[in-house]
Amino acid sequence: MISIYVDGAAHEVKGDQSLLRACLSLGIDVPYFCWHPALESVGACRQCAVKLYKDEKDHIGKIVMSCMTPLAEGMRVSVNDTEVTKFRAANIEWLMLNHPHDCPVCDEGGECHLQDMTLMTGHVMRRNRFKKRTYRNQNLGGFLNHEMNRCIQCYRCVRFYRDYAGGRDLNVFASRNHVYFGRHEDGPLENVFSGNLAEVCPTGVFTDKQFKKRYTRPWDLATAPSLCVLCGLGCNIHPAERYGELRRVRNRFNGEVNGYFLCDRGRYGHEFVNSPLRIHSPLLNKRVAGSASAIGKVEALRLFHEIWKESNGVVAIGSPRASLESNFALRALVGVDRFYAGMGSKELALILRIISMLKEGPARIPSLQEVGSGDGVLVLGEDITNTAPMLALSVLKAQRNSPLAEAERFGIHRWDDSAWRSATQGKKGALFVVTPMSTWLDGFATHVLRATPENCARIAFAAAHLVDSRSPEIRDLREDEASFAAILAESMKNLRCPFIISGVTMGNPALVDGAVNLSHALSRAGHEAGLSFVMPECNSLGLGLICSHGRAVEDAFQEIEEGRADTLIILENDLFRRTSRERAAACLQKCRHVISLDCLQNGTTAASDLVLPAATFAETTGTLVSGEGRAQRFFQLFISQGDIRPSRAWLSDMAKMDGEARGRQPHTLDECITSLAEAFPDLRLLPDCAPLSGFRVRGRKIPREPHRESGRTSLHADITVHEPESPHDPETPLAFTMEGYGGELPSPLIPRFWAPAWNSVQAVNKFQTEVGGPLRGGDPGIRLIKPGPGGGDYLEPVPLEADVAAVLFLVVPIAHIFGSEELSLLAPAIQERTPEARFILNASDAKRLGIGEGDLVEAHLPGGPCRAPAHVTADFPEHAVGVPLGLPGFAQNLGGAYIELRKAGHER
Repeated sequence: MISIYVDGAAHEVKGDQSLLRACLSLGIDVPYFCWHPALESVGACRQCAVKLYKDEKDHIGKIVMSCMTPLAEGMRVSVNDTEVTKFRAANIEWLMLNHPHDCPVCDEGGECHLQDMTLMTGHVMRRNRFKKRTYRNQNLGGFLNHEMNRCIQCYRCVRFYRDYAGGRDLNVFASRNHVYFGRHEDGPLENVFSGNLAEVCPTGVFTDKQFKKRYTRPWDLATAPSLCVLCGLGCNIHPAERYGELRRVRNRFNGEVNGYFLCDRGRYGHEFVNSPLRIHSPLLNKRVAGSASAIGKVEALRLFHEIWKESNGVVAIGSPRASLESNFALRALVGVDRFYAGMGSKELALILRIISMLKEGPARIPSLQEVGSGDGVLVLGEDITNTAPMLALSVLKAQRNSPLAEAERFGIHRWDDSAWRSATQGKKGALFVVTPMSTWLDGFATHVLRATPENCARIAFAAAHLVDSRSPEIRDLREDEASFAAILAESMKNLRCPFIISGVTMGNPALVDGAVNLSHALSRAGHEAGLSFVMPECNSLGLGLICSHGRAVEDAFQEIEEGRADTLIILENDLFRRTSRERAAACLQKCRHVISLDCLQNGTTAASDLVLPAATFAETTGTLVSGEGRAQRFFQLFISQGDIRPSRAWLSDMAKMDGEARGRQPHTLDECITSLAEAFPDLRLLPDCAPLSGFRVRGRKIPREPHRESGRTSLHADITVHEPESPHDPETPLAFTMEGYGGELPSPLIPRFWAPAWNSVQAVNKFQTEVGGPLRGGDPGIRLIKPGPGGGDYLEPVPLEADVAAVLFLVVPIAHIFGSEELSLLAPAIQERTPEARFILNASDAKRLGIGEGDLVEAHLPGGPCRAPAHVTADFPEHAVGVPLGLPGFAQNLGGAYIELRKAGHER
């Protein structure tokens, strides 16, 4: 810590930062444009000027840019000096000369950083009398609008898109005094983090195109703290609502998880909440009524009670996309022995194995922030750009750490962005990508190898042995694989903080074991190794923690097929995506009664007798456990329409109709959380992840609606001129109103980032302990899994499988960020980017089968028969076939199977 003086006041600050960051951390308002806490300093806009003095005797000083000024002991500066305030006012006037001043029609109006800084600077008058410079806007696809006339040339967009997120198709083009930020031609931005430009841009050049379709002024949007439910990382979001409709999703800062950014699926995929396929009323399907018909809540519960009394055994299937509380409520309703995890047996076994290994240690489970602070990464058998996108962004950040350390040795500060980039000349830290398929990260990796999932695992085993000879040895690797393993081991041994990332997508236990062995070897060699496993869905790990018995979907089917049960209750799960479509259809047909609780129509709801409309994440409150074992709570944003209710509420009412089930069932959210903590030792800290319903600040709840909201009394003017009473929320500390406590709050309960004079997303600075640091009181969530001190014994590698028939091909699941996830696939913007399903084949295999590029191929997959065009490439393992994961017609669980392929129309 060092002492500096700002306008005569002494402050203690950290010395390894810029003057601008230090001032903002102290709560001193200094206007800026080009600087961003994640992108740091380039000194492009000249707006953050301050006066720097030599010493206490200097009364003249000099104007410096605070973002480019390093701190020094005893430094004396002034933010409010008359000369420097005039400089800032003149600078912003110059920046605004060609701005269209179209705030009344700009989507950014009311939360615009440019507006905030203009007011902060005191600039109110334009003196330019000439014609303004104008530009042609581009069509950048379904995610973003482009309005170049609002640009002030701060360079944030290209710095984020190219330098931080690794995009290549957006750049800056200049000719004389014309500077243009865009693509070389119209077309969708290719980078999967492009939506962040809407928040990174301090003006309205890049705005949210999907939000524009149902636009509402930002100050009229109700918001709540929530979680992205579209992958297993647990990114924090702020969804926004108006008129009972989800309008948009923005990033919610969590320094340990997603930081300042979101992937495009997380930003635009939540449109499924407004899908036409939403179920709004209980449905009595044709197996009972002869035709599908809507019924009321009371009738639905009465019918359930009749089914419950008539049944000769009930089994229930949970869901990895439902909250812990909903799964637990279903478990309590039917009893522990009748509850089955809503996953396939292979996936569940892998997740339980991972949980066991993570508990043993010794490698720690890194957060996304910790991955970004490492100095080397191995990605093993997982295309994380498509299965866990924000983890890929953290990997890119980690690649910069080794070059940054080199630059620091020459006296270059980490925050001096352009200086260290010039000094390092594009050098990269260690990134090894060992996967069956080509991935986006290949373009940034230092070493890339293609291999089948089994051989990927064997490379990890071999590297582990080279790091620690006590680890089992692999003797029969191919020459290129052995060479790669040697380079991997040598590189990892020279790193301080290496991370191994794998997952369950391939369905291969050997990948898990190989990653575990390598992390153990590195830890025992004295390295701060980390081990991450990508989970397929938002609560896969949480469901695994409460389903340690290992009973999967297939086990539930067996109960029905063997006549031990005739009634099936399904929680937020489409069974046709989990296992064989034929088996699922036969099992559902054999059931005497099928009851589904879900928010969207799907194959399972169509085959059910009774369908109960479940609330989405935006309409209920619950807890999810991310892949790093972090429990976090999401909070209800708005009241559901029609008879939509949280699954937990439906199940609670069902239990009330049966004496035995009533005694097992927790009926409130707090009771459910407490019961979970008591029933499962791994969840004992669950109540601490966010305040419970009784939490108040000075006796008041926390408002979801902003205090600036307008027109509240006219929201229901088409129904009544009287303002109705605001709905009550007995289960959370939040209120469905604008009245309540608006001061400092616990971080899990912050409904929006706003502060006086800071209406844009940059207001998060006011909620952090220091700029870029954690939120005051700590970032949301609590870690449930902590690795043991020593770890277990090394795992033995799985022997190579015996040669299979030449006509059989190993299924390699190919995930896609736009389309593989079930819910986001229903969002219109995501549908525009969903790729065509295709089979990927090695060129030699394709030649042997007589299949050419684009030929139609038939295969009988684990989910059922499928057809798709072929894509032939040399960059894919032989005797394997890449199969699209989760696209329409393709199941979610594919990995590890062997199938036969043939050209469509050809006989076997």
